[in-house]
Amino acid sequence: MLVLSRHRDESIMIGDDVRITIVDIRGDKVRLGIDAPQEIPVHRQEVYDAIKRENQKASRLGPSETRDVGK
Repeated sequence: MLVLSRHRDESIMIGDDVRITIVDIRGDKVRLGIDAPQEIPVHRQEVYDAIKRENQKASRLGPSETRDVGK
């Protein structure tokens, strides 16, 4: 893991397309602004974990269980 120190309004680049900017710092919370192309999904960790769990659960469904999906 790379650990960097940044001040408010300073940025970090990931590749050529993703910019993370420190927007605000209040106590022990940091607000980040993330500028990324639309095709790159950006989620909070807990949302990403929930999506991953649901995808894994859906991949285990049998044909009879998916019959009504999308109706």
